[in-house]
Amino acid sequence: MISVSGAYQTKFGELWDRSLEDLILEAGQGAISDARINKTKIDLVLVANMLSGRLDSQDHLGALAVQILDLDQTPALRVEAACASGGVALHQAVTAIKAGNAKTVLVIGVEKMTDKSNSQIAQALMGAASSQERQAGLTFVGLYALMARVYFEKYKASKNDLAYVAIKNHRHASRNPKAQYPFPVELETVLKSSCVASPLHLFDCSPISDGAAAVVVTSRPQLKRDVAITASQLATDSVSLSERQSLTELKATKIAGQKAYAQAGISPDNIDIAEVHDCFSIAEIMAVEDLGFCQKGEGFKKIKHGEFDHDGRLPVNLSGGLKACGHPVGATGVKQIVELVTQLRHEAVGRQIKTGKIGLAHNVGGSGATAAVHILRKL
Repeated sequence: MISVSGAYQTKFGELWDRSLEDLILEAGQGAISDARINKTKIDLVLVANMLSGRLDSQDHLGALAVQILDLDQTPALRVEAACASGGVALHQAVTAIKAGNAKTVLVIGVEKMTDKSNSQIAQALMGAASSQERQAGLTFVGLYALMARVYFEKYKASKNDLAYVAIKNHRHASRNPKAQYPFPVELETVLKSSCVASPLHLFDCSPISDGAAAVVVTSRPQLKRDVAITASQLATDSVSLSERQSLTELKATKIAGQKAYAQAGISPDNIDIAEVHDCFSIAEIMAVEDLGFCQKGEGFKKIKHGEFDHDGRLPVNLSGGLKACGHPVGATGVKQIVELVTQLRHEAVGRQIKTGKIGLAHNVGGSGATAAVHILRKL
């Protein structure tokens, strides 16, 4: 059995007094300490990151992490899959353990983004889009706005319906001291925020963030606090929206989700808590549908009616999601795992769900070209 024995998240936000190295050190040490192991037991280090080469001229993050954490000559490498880097790094850790190449792996997700201008960040992020989309002057908010417009037309949703995603996730973040925006917002606030790419307003968009998260994944004898990884799946789709069969769903999410349910031997009805990739409000609506939590075209209605609230049928994004907890790109997929582990251990002070043994994490790269889905179960 493969499990998560250690989990840690730094504060997410505009961390101008913290460097990339500072974040790696805090997250790595935090996860190792939480796992209650000697760092000499770590056989492999994986660092999930998308933008350090472009923003900090530093691509050699695996070796850098080993140096910072004083892990001697432990094998290490960087994993990049756009915004799905964290989820893919966890999948690589599981794969390495299954292959017998490691018994214990430290996975660190990290990103340092706020020191650069918004235009620099937007340009760097578009490295995950197609060349045609870049040449057309599109950004990711524009790409998701296109998906939102098609969704609106097909399912008769509106801007008001989108707003309830932000309202829910800000309410959840208000209970999370590690969140970038730990405060609730009202409907009027969301709707009156500036329009970024119609129909998406500022509060429909995840922020630019700094932060790191780390987990220790192991096949060594489990402790009572460990949380098993019962499924780890990846899927891909075309990078460009123009090549997609549908703009109201993410095919990669559907495939990865179906494979994960089959691997874990469960159905969507068995999931007690989920962290899904809400880079934009429309993304969460499509995610809860694509993962089978509700029927297609019903996601925005279920969110509005509270089914995915803290006390709802299936709590989604109790961390605050990307929208309110923050979205330091390489760290997001790992942070999702940290939140699930914390909840399944019943250690989420102030936001703990009453019951729950099975959690799902859903991490997306680009506009849906990569999707990672993991299912965790409390031992």
